Amino acid sequence: MGFEEFLEEVAAKGDVVNIVFEERLFKLVGILQKIAQPLAAAKVPYEVVGGLAVLIHVEAADPTHSVLTRDVDIMIRRSDLGRVIAIAESEGFKFRHVAGVDMLLYGGKALNAIHLLFSEEKVKPSQAIPNPPLSPERKKIQGEEACVMPVADLVQMKLSANRLKDRVHIQSLDAAGLITAEMERGLPDALRTRLHQVRETE
Repeated sequence: MGFEEFLEEVAAKGDVVNIVFEERLFKLVGILQKIAQPLAAAKVPYEVVGGLAVLIHVEAADPTHSVLTRDVDIMIRRSDLGRVIAIAESEGFKFRHVAGVDMLLYGGKALNAIHLLFSEEKVKPSQAIPNPPLSPERKKIQGEEACVMPVADLVQMKLSANRLKDRVHIQSLDAAGLITAEMERGLPDALRTRLHQVRETE
């Protein structure tokens, strides 16, 4: 389905469409599927993480709290990096390691980059705890299926990184009712304190 057909379908359902939001999201999902489908076919485990994972969960729960992201981030096992690079390059991506970041570029454009993160590692030394192990959930976004990090792991990862955009994502998840009391109780003490701090600034 092309973007114009997608918009017609949404409009036909009587939904209010924010063109800029939908166009950017459509492009993000398109870039994601260029790698997600071949990884799934090769049985290489991965998870969509970061802002796009937040958006996917929030869209399903309460779209009024969705926050658009600029990036596609996926998490893989470090041991699978070679296979991921080979699969990506066969699909037209180019692997780059820039400023400590591993990424897959499509069409040579940074805007079309997929950033690679690694399970059970820290992205930066300042991160409170390592990333969780892979435990993907299958979710749909714009009719396309992808493996997405579960909300509990996503909350932990966002609180651990604790950048401004991570706090905004926590607010989005919380406003959509996705951060449950049980989930909060399961957080390490330091991350539970950060969650309370984020809530105090809302």
